[in-house]
Amino acid sequence: MLAALAAVAVMSGCAAKAETPVSAPITPASLPAEKPAGKPAVPASLRFTGKTLDGASFDAATMAGRPTILWFWAPWCATCASEAQSISDLANEYQGRLGILGIAGLGDNKAMHEFVSDLNVGNVPHIDDQAGAIWKRFKITQQSTYVFLDGAGKVLKTGYLDDLQLTEQVKSMVA
Repeated sequence: MLAALAAVAVMSGCAAKAETPVSAPITPASLPAEKPAGKPAVPASLRFTGKTLDGASFDAATMAGRPTILWFWAPWCATCASEAQSISDLANEYQGRLGILGIAGLGDNKAMHEFVSDLNVGNVPHIDDQAGAIWKRFKITQQSTYVFLDGAGKVLKTGYLDDLQLTEQVKSMVA
């Protein structure tokens, strides 16, 4: 059923909507705590905060010390919908060794919730960036865009990658 939903979303150019409740919110406290001993220095690239889709505060500094993917997406984006399964799979496979943060924009909060719920990507924290502040900070001009950071917070790559390229990039970041 999910594959059919994703196929319809890709062909129609927008994500399908459903009134499914969103799973429990992911907060910094619920993120894996497996980081190097001691508190890692917070790089400039992770010195930002935002509100999750449920309105809780989120501090990107919690992701310091490990490779991280910032995934800039929009709730109506068919490409973003097709990427959701890969993002969820990577989050599960590399839990504790790779940080992934969804940064939603170009839509309203209800549509963002529906996207996360419909596409089963609730295992990743998501920031509601309707104002576009984080998008502007990283000079993101379109969805779907990834920003890859190494463990020290250095930007390794910015742009769109297909699923195969995404997987290869993650493998090169997480040894």
